[in-house]
Amino acid sequence: MKKLLECISEEVMNAFEAAGYKREAGRVSVSNRPDLCEYQCNGAMALAKEAHCAPIQIANAVVEKLQGNAVISKAEAVMPGFINMFISEEFLAKYVGEMSTADRFGMDLKAKQKIVIDYGGPNVAKALHVGHLRSAVIGESVKRILRFAGHEVIGDIHMGDWGLPMGLIMTELKERKPDLVYFDDSYTGEYPKEAPFTVAELEEIYPTASGKSKEDEDYKARAMEATFKLQSGVRGYRALWDKIIDVSVNDLKKNYEKLNVEFDLWNGESSVHDIIPAMVEDMKKGGHAYISEGALVVDVKEETDTKEVPPCMILKSDGASLYNTTDLATILDRNNKYHPDHIIYLTDKRQELYFVQVFRCARKTGLVPETTKLTHIGFGTMNGKDGKPFKTREGGVMRLEYLVRDINEEMLKKIRENKGIDSSEAEKTAEVVGLSAIKYGDLSNQASKDYIFDMDRFTSFEGNTGPYILYTIVRIKSILEKYKAQGGDMTAVKIGTKPQNETEKELMKALTGFNQMMESAVEELAPHKICAFIYDLANALNSFYHETKILTEENEAVKSQYIALIDLTKRVLETCIDLLGFSAPERM
Repeated sequence: MKKLLECISEEVMNAFEAAGYKREAGRVSVSNRPDLCEYQCNGAMALAKEAHCAPIQIANAVVEKLQGNAVISKAEAVMPGFINMFISEEFLAKYVGEMSTADRFGMDLKAKQKIVIDYGGPNVAKALHVGHLRSAVIGESVKRILRFAGHEVIGDIHMGDWGLPMGLIMTELKERKPDLVYFDDSYTGEYPKEAPFTVAELEEIYPTASGKSKEDEDYKARAMEATFKLQSGVRGYRALWDKIIDVSVNDLKKNYEKLNVEFDLWNGESSVHDIIPAMVEDMKKGGHAYISEGALVVDVKEETDTKEVPPCMILKSDGASLYNTTDLATILDRNNKYHPDHIIYLTDKRQELYFVQVFRCARKTGLVPETTKLTHIGFGTMNGKDGKPFKTREGGVMRLEYLVRDINEEMLKKIRENKGIDSSEAEKTAEVVGLSAIKYGDLSNQASKDYIFDMDRFTSFEGNTGPYILYTIVRIKSILEKYKAQGGDMTAVKIGTKPQNETEKELMKALTGFNQMMESAVEELAPHKICAFIYDLANALNSFYHETKILTEENEAVKSQYIALIDLTKRVLETCIDLLGFSAPERM
């Protein structure tokens, strides 16, 4: 289904051509002066020099060809050569009616691609904190947007599960519980099914061990030895590692589930450990990797660089691998297993240079073909009202589950003000609305920008917030339920006649922006564009609601269109919030 702007542009292009001018000049845009017109074309201005006549003459000739047009109800030439236009209300209603019955509301699908998104990145044995929020929330939305566009998308959490942190945990466990069979090299029996620790103990053990290693060189040496044993395949250490992974992943899944975030793959750095040696050897044989100051590196600078891009380090001087190494091996592994057309990474924008190095190295060494697109989406930080990275009142990094809890509690207070909702329903509703507050509060900002986390604003039922969007959807649901209770048949309602008032027309126009917006959101991997669209759509719906008697309309054909229009609005809004990663309750 063509986008509305394409339909209008096609008519204006035909008019330019009929008037003897280039078709390309007829491209139309939404007016930046809605007080003067709905759509505008500035093509006559660009043609003036080539046509050897004043722009207003060209504009007048084009406007003459647009008289009686079925798509454009009114067109006029304005000095010095602008063409101002209004859309035909009959055509607008017909277009929205076609949207209401079309698959994906008429969105055109591009060629299907296979895409891998890396959007997790937590370290095992550590609690998720607010710093993990943006990667999870943005990544989940990008995944859903691309799937809606028809692509095959694989989401991978890519955990940190293999380096020194594992050795630190095992060293501290050995100090506390030296009799565990995992540390007995002579043990040949089956290892216990139950883990010798809880997730809470793990989360306390790691920072303790990390602190000790910074002050005690002997402790750090033992941690490095434990890491070596793990990575070398020592049986007891591998078995203990399995327990750490099981306990951590189960806890991670519970926390991500609260955020409505799902991964297809639960891989970590460990999953590519065995392919690193061959990859490194290939880099050497290909003449790409060489020794510099004891480390193995690959040059990735290019002549067009305006700032220094250091070599990509593959192995440290002691032969140990780095994040670079495992990320490169992961790219190789993903290419071999899935042959993706596109790999996308979600991380803090401060890692931009790092991904420039890794992506260039991957291409230079042939880990991926030139046709595979590699993209880094760098996001800004979530800050407190002081403009600094969000902290607890005590100044520490807040656990993500505590942030979710605090938002839910705030929403519960507001929802309990509705006396018609019982306690159980109120708690469930608070969780649904609370999630919208968190996700919309984050996603409504352009990913690369920092933003202020403001609980009072994010949980408000007014303004550009998640709860406001959900309140609009719930309002529509309530009207539709009342319509059905009156005996109305939802299967019989339809859109097809011109709007009855200006607010109905504005609602129709707002709906027509869906396809244009989605195309842009897909191309730019930009959830914030969906947020901007649904905020405008919700405003248009509420204006229509306040100025139109929907259920008491006596003309049944008009009422049918009203009901069909708000039902379409509900379906578009629900589709959009699903792409953002949350849903709407039945009541609020």
